[in-house]
Amino acid sequence: MRADYSIEVFKQQVAAGQVDTVLVTMVDMQGRLLGKRLHAEAFVESGFAETHCCNYLLATDLEMATPDGYASTSWERGYGDYVMKPDLSTLRPVPWLEGTAMVLCDVLDHHTHQPVPHAPRGMLQKQIARAQAMGLNPVMATELEFFLFNGTHDEIARGGFRKLEPISTYNEDYHIFQTTKEEHVMRPIRNHLRAMGIPIEGSKGEAEAGQEELNIRYADALACADNHTLAKHAVKEIAHAAGHAASFLPKWHHARVGSASHVHQSLWQGGENAFFDAARPLGKSELMDHYIAGLLFYAADYTCFMAPYVNSYKRFAKGSFAPTQTVWSVDNRTAAFRLCGEGTKAVRVECRIPGADMNPYLAQAGMLAAGLAGIAQKLELPAAHSGDAYSDDARNHIPRTLRDAREALVASDMLRDAMGDEVVDHYARAAEWEIDDFNRVVTDYEIARGFERA
Repeated sequence: MRADYSIEVFKQQVAAGQVDTVLVTMVDMQGRLLGKRLHAEAFVESGFAETHCCNYLLATDLEMATPDGYASTSWERGYGDYVMKPDLSTLRPVPWLEGTAMVLCDVLDHHTHQPVPHAPRGMLQKQIARAQAMGLNPVMATELEFFLFNGTHDEIARGGFRKLEPISTYNEDYHIFQTTKEEHVMRPIRNHLRAMGIPIEGSKGEAEAGQEELNIRYADALACADNHTLAKHAVKEIAHAAGHAASFLPKWHHARVGSASHVHQSLWQGGENAFFDAARPLGKSELMDHYIAGLLFYAADYTCFMAPYVNSYKRFAKGSFAPTQTVWSVDNRTAAFRLCGEGTKAVRVECRIPGADMNPYLAQAGMLAAGLAGIAQKLELPAAHSGDAYSDDARNHIPRTLRDAREALVASDMLRDAMGDEVVDHYARAAEWEIDDFNRVVTDYEIARGFERA
């Protein structure tokens, strides 16, 4: 929330007619914002306390289909309501929409008013609470990579998603001239998000034609996930207004670099980075060793939360800056886990596995659960990998497909202990549905390869 934007300021703006609309939103399984537009006066009168939504919103897919097989909701159970409880600490203006504010909601059971176990924001809150019970405060930062295309999403969809044209024609990694040509999109993104209270640090061209990166300052884990989700939503809306489509698909073309969303993480205690110990090698504490060991040991278990779709696994390729092996290293971008800031109070670990399609609440919850397990079990950190991690096929490969990742999720005693059977089974069903839905489709590749020659 913007520091100078309190509920009192909001009410004053409503009374003055400066704000007339409130986006009352929740985060779905896919990390999208869903909800309602309430008249601001109605929000002040009663909407600030709670509103309602259909419970299918946490048992659907990208197409908003209603797959069977979920224990929480079904046609047999009649699809009832959830309570959307506004978290007023997240109330903020939406600068690119006239007269509009936004608030994020926690999702509660309609009958018990208890948190819905598989609601993404609540899942992360639970893991944060587990860390805090150990006297630790998780701090995270995410990087958003995405492609900008000529034409809006609607125009591209009407064209059958063919002849996709990135906004630029060459690799623009750190390129100032090319990104100047894209400032009609990126400058409003930076400025609007900063005005919204999202601590944007900057943007840059990434390592492909039309690829961008947006960097947000680190924050407490929940604020980090909130900032990420709001920024991703904003990027799409602001790009649309400028006549462009922003895509967070991890791999939109087999010959192009994919889009990642790296997650930096550390644990703090008493206002200090508990990962730092000046007396130890690389300045990393014993606590950090155990945490990274947990990330490594349980990496397959939570991969579903970092790579939730069939397309997600197309990104893991040698020589692409996307990792393939679950190893850690010191400032080495070929590894899945990179130690950053070695020897300084900013020492942290960067997970390079998640793609741009990750739901940050789920990914961060999975990482926290694994890292905390590493601490609790005092897992030993293996030696750092050196050199090209792509060439080391003897290490543990990141799950190669969504099916492999789903199997690891289902079998994870660690996640079942940390999150509960209901949560694990819920997201295992989501992965199963994605696999089944993909397998029903005949792709362009199959037709082009076998139409004549098969």
